[in-house]
Amino acid sequence: MYMIQKPTVLLDEVKCRNNIRAMAEKARRNNVIFRPHFKTHQSHEIGSWFRDEGVECITTSSISMAHYFAGDGWTDITVAFPANVLEIDKINELAKSITLNLVVESKDTVIALSKALTEPINLLVKLDIGYHRTGVAPDHVEEIAGIMDEIDRCALTTLRGFLGHAGHSYAAENVDEIARIHVESIDLMNQVKTYFTKRYADLLITVGDTPTCSVMEDFTEVDEIRPGNFVFYDLTQRQIGSCTLEQITIAVACPVVAIHADRNEIIIYGGGVHFSKELLNHPKHGTIFGLVAEDDGERWGALVEDVYLARISQEHGTVHAPSAYLDKIQIGDIVKILPVHSCMTADLHSVYLTTDGTEISRITH
Repeated sequence: MYMIQKPTVLLDEVKCRNNIRAMAEKARRNNVIFRPHFKTHQSHEIGSWFRDEGVECITTSSISMAHYFAGDGWTDITVAFPANVLEIDKINELAKSITLNLVVESKDTVIALSKALTEPINLLVKLDIGYHRTGVAPDHVEEIAGIMDEIDRCALTTLRGFLGHAGHSYAAENVDEIARIHVESIDLMNQVKTYFTKRYADLLITVGDTPTCSVMEDFTEVDEIRPGNFVFYDLTQRQIGSCTLEQITIAVACPVVAIHADRNEIIIYGGGVHFSKELLNHPKHGTIFGLVAEDDGERWGALVEDVYLARISQEHGTVHAPSAYLDKIQIGDIVKILPVHSCMTADLHSVYLTTDGTEISRITH
Protein backbone atom coordinates (compact mmCIF):
# COMPACT_ATOMS: atom_id res chain seq x y z
CA MET A 1 0.00 0.00 0.00
CA TYR A 2 1.55 3.29 -1.07
CA MET A 3 1.44 6.44 1.04
CA ILE A 4 0.26 9.76 -0.46
CA GLN A 5 1.38 12.95 1.29
CA LYS A 6 1.11 15.53 -1.50
CA PRO A 7 -0.51 15.84 -4.95
CA THR A 8 0.62 12.75 -6.85
CA VAL A 9 -0.07 11.47 -10.36
CA LEU A 10 -1.28 7.88 -10.16
CA LEU A 11 -0.69 5.77 -13.26
CA ASP A 12 -2.46 2.53 -14.14
CA GLU A 13 0.15 0.60 -16.12
CA VAL A 14 -2.28 -2.03 -17.38
CA LYS A 15 -4.64 0.57 -18.89
CA CYS A 16 -1.70 2.51 -20.30
CA ARG A 17 -0.22 -0.53 -22.03
CA ASN A 18 -3.66 -1.39 -23.41
CA ASN A 19 -3.94 2.09 -24.95
CA ILE A 20 -0.49 1.75 -26.52
CA ARG A 21 -1.24 -1.71 -27.87
CA ALA A 22 -4.57 -0.65 -29.39
CA MET A 23 -3.04 2.28 -31.27
CA ALA A 24 -0.07 0.21 -32.46
CA GLU A 25 -2.45 -2.44 -33.78
CA LYS A 26 -4.51 0.21 -35.60
CA ALA A 27 -1.35 1.48 -37.31
CA ARG A 28 -0.45 -2.05 -38.37
CA ARG A 29 -3.96 -2.67 -39.76
CA ASN A 30 -3.62 0.46 -41.89
CA ASN A 31 -0.01 -0.24 -42.87
CA VAL A 32 1.10 3.20 -41.67
CA ILE A 33 4.13 4.25 -39.65
CA PHE A 34 3.36 4.66 -35.95
CA ARG A 35 5.46 7.55 -34.64
CA PRO A 36 3.84 8.32 -31.24
CA HIS A 37 4.26 11.74 -29.69
CA PHE A 38 6.14 11.39 -26.41
CA LYS A 39 5.34 14.90 -25.12
CA THR A 40 2.47 13.48 -23.06
CA HIS A 41 4.37 11.01 -20.89
CA GLN A 42 8.01 12.22 -21.29
CA SER A 43 9.36 9.10 -19.60
CA HIS A 44 12.04 6.56 -20.52
CA GLU A 45 10.17 3.79 -18.71
CA ILE A 46 6.86 4.46 -20.46
CA GLY A 47 8.79 4.80 -23.72
CA SER A 48 9.95 1.22 -23.22
CA TRP A 49 6.31 0.09 -23.19
CA PHE A 50 6.06 1.41 -26.76
CA ARG A 51 9.15 -0.58 -27.70
CA ASP A 52 7.35 -3.66 -26.40
CA GLU A 53 4.73 -3.02 -29.11
CA GLY A 54 7.31 -2.71 -31.89
CA VAL A 55 7.60 1.09 -32.05
CA GLU A 56 10.90 2.23 -33.57
CA CYS A 57 10.44 5.96 -34.22
CA ILE A 58 8.98 8.75 -32.10
CA THR A 59 7.87 12.37 -32.00
CA THR A 60 8.82 15.05 -29.48
CA SER A 61 7.86 18.70 -29.08
CA SER A 62 11.33 20.14 -28.45
CA ILE A 63 15.00 19.62 -29.18
CA SER A 64 15.73 19.11 -25.47
CA MET A 65 13.06 16.40 -25.30
CA ALA A 66 14.60 14.77 -28.37
CA HIS A 67 17.99 14.75 -26.60
CA TYR A 68 16.37 13.12 -23.56
CA PHE A 69 14.93 10.27 -25.60
CA ALA A 70 18.01 9.93 -27.81
CA GLY A 71 19.80 9.25 -24.53
CA ASP A 72 17.58 6.20 -24.12
CA GLY A 73 18.43 4.80 -27.54
CA TRP A 74 15.74 6.26 -29.80
CA THR A 75 17.44 6.92 -33.13
CA ASP A 76 14.66 8.27 -35.39
CA ILE A 77 12.98 11.35 -33.92
CA THR A 78 10.70 14.02 -35.37
CA VAL A 79 10.48 17.31 -33.48
CA ALA A 80 6.93 18.39 -34.33
CA PHE A 81 7.43 22.05 -33.50
CA PRO A 82 8.67 24.81 -35.85
CA ALA A 83 12.47 24.58 -35.92
CA ASN A 84 14.11 27.01 -33.49
CA VAL A 85 17.23 28.26 -35.28
CA LEU A 86 18.66 29.58 -32.01
CA GLU A 87 19.20 25.95 -30.96
CA ILE A 88 21.42 25.17 -33.94
CA ASP A 89 24.27 23.85 -31.78
CA LYS A 90 21.92 21.35 -30.11
CA ILE A 91 20.44 20.46 -33.49
CA ASN A 92 23.88 19.70 -34.93
CA GLU A 93 24.86 17.70 -31.87
CA LEU A 94 21.70 15.61 -32.04
CA ALA A 95 21.94 15.06 -35.79
CA LYS A 96 25.37 13.47 -35.36
CA SER A 97 23.89 10.41 -33.70
CA ILE A 98 20.27 10.04 -34.87
CA THR A 99 17.97 10.53 -37.84
CA LEU A 100 16.56 13.95 -37.01
CA ASN A 101 13.42 15.28 -38.68
CA LEU A 102 12.55 18.95 -38.15
CA VAL A 103 9.50 21.01 -39.13
CA VAL A 104 9.64 24.26 -41.12
CA GLU A 105 7.01 26.66 -42.37
CA SER A 106 9.06 29.44 -43.96
CA LYS A 107 11.95 29.97 -46.35
CA ASP A 108 13.68 32.11 -43.72
CA THR A 109 13.98 29.18 -41.33
CA VAL A 110 15.42 26.93 -44.03
CA ILE A 111 17.93 29.61 -45.04
CA ALA A 112 19.02 30.12 -41.42
CA LEU A 113 19.44 26.38 -40.93
CA SER A 114 21.39 25.96 -44.16
CA LYS A 115 23.93 28.59 -43.07
CA ALA A 116 24.70 26.85 -39.77
CA LEU A 117 24.12 23.11 -40.22
CA THR A 118 27.10 20.82 -39.96
CA GLU A 119 25.13 17.55 -40.01
CA PRO A 120 22.40 16.23 -42.36
CA ILE A 121 18.76 16.52 -41.28
CA ASN A 122 15.36 15.81 -42.80
CA LEU A 123 12.74 18.55 -43.08
CA LEU A 124 8.95 18.40 -43.14
CA VAL A 125 6.87 21.34 -44.37
CA LYS A 126 4.16 22.19 -41.87
CA LEU A 127 0.70 22.66 -43.40
CA ASP A 128 -2.15 24.45 -41.64
CA ILE A 129 -4.98 21.95 -42.02
CA GLY A 130 -7.53 23.85 -39.94
CA TYR A 131 -6.09 24.49 -36.50
CA HIS A 132 -4.70 27.89 -37.54
CA ARG A 133 -1.80 27.81 -35.11
CA THR A 134 1.21 27.23 -37.35
CA GLY A 135 1.80 26.06 -40.90
CA VAL A 136 1.34 27.22 -44.46
CA ALA A 137 -2.16 27.31 -45.91
CA PRO A 138 -2.51 24.37 -48.31
CA ASP A 139 -3.66 26.59 -51.18
CA HIS A 140 -0.50 28.75 -50.94
CA VAL A 141 1.33 26.45 -53.30
CA GLU A 142 3.82 29.07 -54.46
CA GLU A 143 4.89 29.70 -50.87
CA ILE A 144 5.20 25.96 -50.28
CA ALA A 145 7.22 25.58 -53.48
CA GLY A 146 9.56 28.34 -52.32
CA ILE A 147 10.23 26.51 -49.06
CA MET A 148 10.88 23.29 -50.94
CA ASP A 149 13.31 25.09 -53.30
CA GLU A 150 15.34 26.30 -50.33
CA ILE A 151 15.42 22.78 -48.86
CA ASP A 152 16.74 21.47 -52.20
CA ARG A 153 19.47 24.12 -52.34
CA CYS A 154 21.03 23.04 -49.06
CA ALA A 155 23.25 19.96 -49.29
CA LEU A 156 22.49 18.99 -45.68
CA THR A 157 18.68 19.14 -45.79
CA THR A 158 16.37 16.54 -47.32
CA LEU A 159 12.67 17.08 -47.91
CA ARG A 160 10.62 14.27 -46.36
CA GLY A 161 7.09 15.54 -46.94
CA PHE A 162 4.24 17.35 -45.23
CA LEU A 163 3.26 17.40 -41.56
CA GLY A 164 -0.15 18.41 -40.27
CA HIS A 165 -1.86 18.58 -36.90
CA ALA A 166 -5.66 18.76 -36.75
CA GLY A 167 -5.62 20.26 -33.28
CA HIS A 168 -9.09 21.71 -33.82
CA SER A 169 -10.41 18.17 -33.34
CA TYR A 170 -9.95 18.70 -29.58
CA ALA A 171 -12.77 21.25 -29.74
CA ALA A 172 -15.14 18.86 -31.50
CA GLU A 173 -18.47 18.22 -29.83
CA ASN A 174 -18.98 14.65 -30.98
CA VAL A 175 -17.58 11.76 -33.01
CA ASP A 176 -19.27 12.93 -36.22
CA GLU A 177 -17.44 16.25 -36.01
CA ILE A 178 -14.15 14.45 -35.38
CA ALA A 179 -14.79 12.35 -38.50
CA ARG A 180 -15.49 15.45 -40.59
CA ILE A 181 -12.26 17.09 -39.43
CA HIS A 182 -10.34 13.88 -40.20
CA VAL A 183 -11.62 13.67 -43.78
CA GLU A 184 -11.18 17.38 -44.51
CA SER A 185 -7.66 17.50 -43.05
CA ILE A 186 -6.37 14.51 -45.00
CA ASP A 187 -7.99 15.80 -48.20
CA LEU A 188 -6.14 19.10 -47.82
CA MET A 189 -2.80 17.37 -47.35
CA ASN A 190 -3.34 15.05 -50.30
CA GLN A 191 -4.22 17.98 -52.54
CA VAL A 192 -0.82 19.50 -51.78
CA LYS A 193 0.95 16.17 -52.24
CA THR A 194 -0.76 15.63 -55.60
CA TYR A 195 0.24 19.11 -56.78
CA PHE A 196 3.92 18.31 -56.20
CA THR A 197 3.87 14.62 -57.21
CA LYS A 198 5.58 15.15 -60.58
CA ARG A 199 8.43 16.96 -58.87
CA TYR A 200 8.71 14.70 -55.83
CA ALA A 201 7.74 11.04 -56.07
CA ASP A 202 7.87 9.98 -52.42
CA LEU A 203 6.44 12.73 -50.24
CA LEU A 204 5.34 11.62 -46.76
CA ILE A 205 2.01 12.68 -45.24
CA THR A 206 2.09 12.60 -41.44
CA VAL A 207 -0.83 13.47 -39.15
CA GLY A 208 -1.11 13.30 -35.43
CA ASP A 209 -4.05 14.33 -33.26
CA THR A 210 -5.44 11.90 -30.69
CA PRO A 211 -9.17 12.39 -31.42
CA THR A 212 -9.01 11.41 -35.09
CA CYS A 213 -6.43 8.68 -34.49
CA SER A 214 -8.63 7.22 -31.76
CA VAL A 215 -12.01 7.44 -33.46
CA MET A 216 -11.26 6.80 -37.13
CA GLU A 217 -10.34 3.45 -38.63
CA ASP A 218 -9.24 4.31 -42.18
CA PHE A 219 -5.78 5.86 -42.55
CA THR A 220 -5.00 4.49 -45.99
CA GLU A 221 -4.46 8.00 -47.41
CA VAL A 222 -1.70 8.90 -44.96
CA ASP A 223 1.75 7.46 -44.37
CA GLU A 224 2.26 8.10 -40.66
CA ILE A 225 0.29 8.85 -37.49
CA ARG A 226 1.69 10.71 -34.44
CA PRO A 227 -0.90 10.74 -31.61
CA GLY A 228 0.33 11.45 -28.08
CA ASN A 229 -2.45 12.15 -25.60
CA PHE A 230 -3.98 8.69 -26.15
CA VAL A 231 -1.35 7.11 -23.90
CA PHE A 232 -3.17 8.61 -20.90
CA TYR A 233 -6.38 10.13 -22.32
CA ASP A 234 -8.39 12.52 -20.10
CA LEU A 235 -11.80 14.09 -19.48
CA THR A 236 -11.64 16.23 -22.62
CA GLN A 237 -11.12 13.17 -24.79
CA ARG A 238 -13.93 11.36 -22.99
CA GLN A 239 -16.35 14.25 -23.45
CA ILE A 240 -15.80 14.47 -27.22
CA GLY A 241 -15.98 10.70 -27.65
CA SER A 242 -12.31 9.80 -28.22
CA CYS A 243 -12.14 7.40 -25.27
CA THR A 244 -14.13 5.74 -22.53
CA LEU A 245 -13.80 6.45 -18.83
CA GLU A 246 -12.01 3.12 -18.44
CA GLN A 247 -9.28 4.18 -20.89
CA ILE A 248 -8.19 7.18 -18.79
CA THR A 249 -4.85 6.08 -17.39
CA ILE A 250 -3.97 8.73 -14.80
CA ALA A 251 -5.59 10.39 -11.80
CA VAL A 252 -4.22 12.98 -9.40
CA ALA A 253 -4.38 11.93 -5.74
CA CYS A 254 -4.80 14.99 -3.51
CA PRO A 255 -4.93 15.31 0.30
CA VAL A 256 -7.99 16.90 1.93
CA VAL A 257 -6.87 19.88 4.04
CA ALA A 258 -10.19 21.57 4.91
CA ILE A 259 -13.93 20.93 4.77
CA HIS A 260 -16.62 23.64 4.53
CA ALA A 261 -19.86 21.73 4.84
CA ASP A 262 -21.94 24.92 4.87
CA ARG A 263 -20.70 25.65 1.34
CA ASN A 264 -20.64 22.01 0.18
CA GLU A 265 -16.93 22.40 -0.43
CA ILE A 266 -13.77 20.41 0.22
CA ILE A 267 -10.38 22.10 0.03
CA ILE A 268 -7.62 19.91 -1.34
CA TYR A 269 -3.88 20.29 -1.64
CA GLY A 270 -3.90 20.39 -5.43
CA GLY A 271 -4.18 23.51 -7.57
CA GLY A 272 -3.06 25.05 -10.81
CA VAL A 273 0.56 23.98 -10.31
CA HIS A 274 -0.61 20.36 -10.10
CA PHE A 275 -3.44 20.23 -12.65
CA SER A 276 -2.72 23.28 -14.86
CA LYS A 277 -5.62 25.66 -15.39
CA GLU A 278 -7.06 23.79 -18.33
CA LEU A 279 -10.83 23.73 -17.94
CA LEU A 280 -13.76 21.85 -19.38
CA ASN A 281 -17.30 23.04 -20.02
CA HIS A 282 -19.19 20.19 -18.41
CA PRO A 283 -22.79 19.74 -19.64
CA LYS A 284 -24.16 19.58 -16.09
CA HIS A 285 -21.70 21.44 -13.85
CA GLY A 286 -20.42 24.18 -16.16
CA THR A 287 -16.74 25.04 -15.80
CA ILE A 288 -14.77 22.27 -14.11
CA PHE A 289 -11.08 21.46 -13.64
CA GLY A 290 -11.50 17.75 -12.93
CA LEU A 291 -13.95 15.06 -11.81
CA VAL A 292 -13.67 13.02 -8.62
CA ALA A 293 -13.56 9.24 -8.92
CA GLU A 294 -14.31 6.65 -6.28
CA ASP A 295 -11.35 5.51 -4.21
CA ASP A 296 -10.67 1.89 -5.08
CA GLY A 297 -7.69 1.19 -2.86
CA GLU A 298 -4.54 1.68 -4.93
CA ARG A 299 -6.69 2.48 -7.97
CA TRP A 300 -9.76 4.56 -8.70
CA GLY A 301 -13.23 3.58 -9.77
CA ALA A 302 -16.32 5.16 -11.29
CA LEU A 303 -17.00 8.88 -11.16
CA VAL A 304 -18.73 10.13 -8.04
CA GLU A 305 -21.96 11.83 -9.01
CA ASP A 306 -21.99 15.63 -8.58
CA VAL A 307 -18.46 15.79 -7.08
CA TYR A 308 -16.06 17.88 -9.15
CA LEU A 309 -13.10 20.25 -8.98
CA ALA A 310 -14.88 23.57 -9.23
CA ARG A 311 -12.08 26.11 -8.66
CA ILE A 312 -8.31 26.15 -8.46
CA SER A 313 -5.69 28.66 -7.43
CA GLN A 314 -1.96 28.03 -7.22
CA GLU A 315 -1.92 25.33 -4.50
CA HIS A 316 -5.59 25.15 -3.49
CA GLY A 317 -8.34 23.19 -5.15
CA THR A 318 -12.00 23.59 -4.28
CA VAL A 319 -14.09 20.46 -4.75
CA HIS A 320 -17.87 20.83 -4.83
CA ALA A 321 -19.66 17.90 -3.21
CA PRO A 322 -23.18 17.10 -1.97
CA SER A 323 -23.74 16.56 1.74
CA ALA A 324 -23.87 12.79 1.44
CA TYR A 325 -20.31 12.75 0.11
CA LEU A 326 -19.10 15.31 2.65
CA ASP A 327 -20.33 13.11 5.47
CA LYS A 328 -17.84 10.42 4.38
CA ILE A 329 -14.82 12.73 4.07
CA GLN A 330 -12.33 13.64 6.80
CA ILE A 331 -9.25 15.85 7.00
CA GLY A 332 -6.30 13.81 5.76
CA ASP A 333 -8.29 11.68 3.34
CA ILE A 334 -7.15 11.35 -0.28
CA VAL A 335 -9.38 12.44 -3.16
CA LYS A 336 -8.62 11.03 -6.63
CA ILE A 337 -9.36 13.37 -9.52
CA LEU A 338 -9.33 12.71 -13.26
CA PRO A 339 -7.67 15.59 -15.14
CA VAL A 340 -9.12 17.75 -17.89
CA HIS A 341 -5.91 17.62 -19.97
CA SER A 342 -3.46 14.86 -19.11
CA CYS A 343 -0.54 16.33 -21.10
CA MET A 344 -0.55 19.56 -19.13
CA THR A 345 -1.17 17.82 -15.80
CA ALA A 346 1.65 15.30 -16.28
CA ASP A 347 4.04 18.08 -17.30
CA LEU A 348 3.71 19.61 -13.83
CA HIS A 349 5.01 16.53 -12.02
CA SER A 350 8.44 14.91 -11.83
CA VAL A 351 7.32 11.32 -11.22
CA TYR A 352 4.38 8.99 -11.70
CA LEU A 353 3.31 6.54 -9.02
CA THR A 354 1.93 3.36 -10.50
CA THR A 355 -1.05 1.69 -8.91
CA ASP A 356 1.26 -1.09 -7.70
CA GLY A 357 3.44 1.44 -5.85
CA THR A 358 6.35 1.86 -8.30
CA GLU A 359 7.76 5.32 -8.99
CA ILE A 360 8.45 6.15 -12.64
CA SER A 361 10.57 9.21 -13.37
CA ARG A 362 10.02 11.58 -16.25
CA ILE A 363 11.99 14.37 -17.87
CA THR A 364 12.76 17.35 -15.62
CA HIS A 365 12.80 20.84 -17.05
